[in-house]
Amino acid sequence: MFGVVGALHFVVPAMFEATVPHVLPQRRALVYASGVVEVACAVGLATKQRWAGPLSAATLLAVWPANIQMAVDASSQHKPIAQQIGLWARVPLQLPMIATAIEAARDNAAD
Repeated sequence: MFGVVGALHFVVPAMFEATVPHVLPQRRALVYASGVVEVACAVGLATKQRWAGPLSAATLLAVWPANIQMAVDASSQHKPIAQQIGLWARVPLQLPMIATAIEAARDNAAD
């Protein structure tokens, strides 16, 4: 997942830029930086690097505000209700993804 989404940061950066909370500066640069980090997470997880789990968990925490921003924007722009529900449902789903990254860190530390 990290690899595909990370690569998309470079293919369609405007889509990701729209999700960066409005209070943050240099949104395009943040999109590219997060794309690099997500690709690094994918490589690290695939090769079972010790740093990959913690970096993945931190990355998921760091992009959580963008997921919230997407949901807020969809609601305020009166997007289709199914889209709003999907985006709001995604917000708490970040928690099991973070837990999985932490578990990967434990697994890699045991190796």
